[in-house]
Amino acid sequence: MQILSDNSTHQPRQSRRTLLKWTGGGAATLALSGGFLPNFGITPVLAADLGSGDIGILNYAYALEQLEAAFYSKVLESPYADMADSEKEALTDIRDHEVAHRDFLKKALGDKAIPDLEVDFSKVEFGKRDSVLTTAKTFEDLGVAAYNGAGKLLKSGDNLLAAGKIVSVEARHAATIRDLLQPGTVAFAGPDVVDENGLDGAKSPAQVLKAAGPFIKTKVTANSLVGMK
Repeated sequence: MQILSDNSTHQPRQSRRTLLKWTGGGAATLALSGGFLPNFGITPVLAADLGSGDIGILNYAYALEQLEAAFYSKVLESPYADMADSEKEALTDIRDHEVAHRDFLKKALGDKAIPDLEVDFSKVEFGKRDSVLTTAKTFEDLGVAAYNGAGKLLKSGDNLLAAGKIVSVEARHAATIRDLLQPGTVAFAGPDVVDENGLDGAKSPAQVLKAAGPFIKTKVTANSLVGMK
């Protein structure tokens, strides 16, 4: 299936800082079949199983992108006090990328996509800059480690290529958020995420789902997903 356009109900704004670029005429190809299902506001279910094989891994990525898209949308619906214009622009671009990632994966998965997840941001103080950016850092670092850890589980070269294009954008987000928290330092690629060989960290699906669990009300299961540990 070749994805050429996004007809979702959310239309991300176009920005000169947009980093999400797909090669090959601006399209990415996934080795899956299924049509595009727009979000009609269907009430989220109480549980969702990711499935198996490449579909399970892409659903896993889709779950994380749902979480990130919902978070940044909430951030910009109620900006924290004294949000600088430059920070608002950066956060808006990040939101638009996450929404694009979410919709890209949903379109690729078609009727194999898990339902909309219900999120829980009750522990985030959206009016406070430190709380918002610290949570953003958690999500972005987790997203990078999740894609790094899941790449080896993908069987299709097309799917691996698409995942690689997404994780590189997630890494740009992570660096931006870290720089907002600690400007003028090496925090953007600190030793807590990059090792002595210059390699970024990787986490298994089990580790990532456990870390993301407190922010997701819907129970996400991976009963058939290889490489959970």
